[in-house]
Amino acid sequence: MKKRLIALVLAGMMAFSLAACGSAGDGKEAAQDNGETSQDGGEEASQGEDETEKLDMQVAMVTDSGDITDQSFNQTTYEASKAWAEENGVEFNYYKPESDSDEARNASIDQAIADGSNVVILPGYMFAAAVVAQSELYPDVKFVALDVGAGDLCEKGVGEGYTYNPDDYNVADYYNTDNVYCCTYQEELSGYMAGYAAVKLGYKKLGFLGGMSVPAVMRFGFGYVQGADAAAKELGTTDEVSVEYVYGGQFYGDADITATMDTWYGTKGVEVVFACGGGIYTSAAEAAVKTGGKVIGVDSDQSAVIDGKYGEGLTVTSAMKGLAPTVTTALDDIRDGKWADYAGKIDNLGLVSDNPEENYVQLPMDTTMWGDGFTQEDYKALVKALRAGEITVSGDITAMPKTTIAVSDYGSIK
Repeated sequence: MKKRLIALVLAGMMAFSLAACGSAGDGKEAAQDNGETSQDGGEEASQGEDETEKLDMQVAMVTDSGDITDQSFNQTTYEASKAWAEENGVEFNYYKPESDSDEARNASIDQAIADGSNVVILPGYMFAAAVVAQSELYPDVKFVALDVGAGDLCEKGVGEGYTYNPDDYNVADYYNTDNVYCCTYQEELSGYMAGYAAVKLGYKKLGFLGGMSVPAVMRFGFGYVQGADAAAKELGTTDEVSVEYVYGGQFYGDADITATMDTWYGTKGVEVVFACGGGIYTSAAEAAVKTGGKVIGVDSDQSAVIDGKYGEGLTVTSAMKGLAPTVTTALDDIRDGKWADYAGKIDNLGLVSDNPEENYVQLPMDTTMWGDGFTQEDYKALVKALRAGEITVSGDITAMPKTTIAVSDYGSIK
């Protein structure tokens, strides 16, 4: 009943929303040389026990509050989507909302669909409101929402009075499960790997600079603290290892945040900072180069951009999410008529293999600054132990994990 009501209300608003988007070029950034729409997408799959019909696809991606040059979530998703479209001869466009608001993101989705897109990639928790609203409005469009979980959907669907416990609700009441696939990532695992690696590599004064204190960033941070604590216990250095912990209150660096990082590196003796949140790494990197400090990247392998801009050897490692394989695998299966395997699911992606490079959370094998204290073989052993359940990492973000190392939590800079 609730979903029907939402659909009726939004259907009445659709004409206005589309009109507000203006011409096809308004608020839209098209991917360059992205190929032509597939000509064979409408052909039926070969006959068999599981007969399916392939989708004639046109793919769109909408950016959240950033853009495709953020060296993080948006850029990784964009590059994976564009590469897949080019390889498969499918039309692809990306759209950048005119402002950081649910209304602007919805308008960009409206425009993408008006332009003919029938598969829409939405990277980030900020799209929860769009999933709630647009999935009912466009039942024939397939939405792939990365890093959107049940809590995000319930918060937007329930609205005022939400208890912030998704277990109190049936999330399926708040969006059209037939045409949406959502996934989250076990950020606490790659955060743990990064913290563990840093301490094993000899760093004792650690820092964590998060963007905003949203669940994904908090899971990275709390995992990082747990990993550092575990490594310190193994080395017998719990009285020597410490973590300075703060959120910037935004996903980009600025003078105020850099000033805090200057104090950490210059006065407190911090040796390495896990910069977790889009472009906020710039403040950590700017401060690190003044003292010979180091940085840990996030989401993708950020070593090329950080080292390229601030100096070789600055990035110890990166706590990565498998955004690219998620996008590629989902688009492959949509192309092959396997949407039924995705519809209505909210997957929590993590470790699927003892081979680190096949997992949805990992450290980069090629660019991590391995050393005698933590080698590639040590990393593989860690991943195997995590996957086997011999090492457990809490994903709870209700409170800072209890540790034997000192953790100084400063809240948020802004």
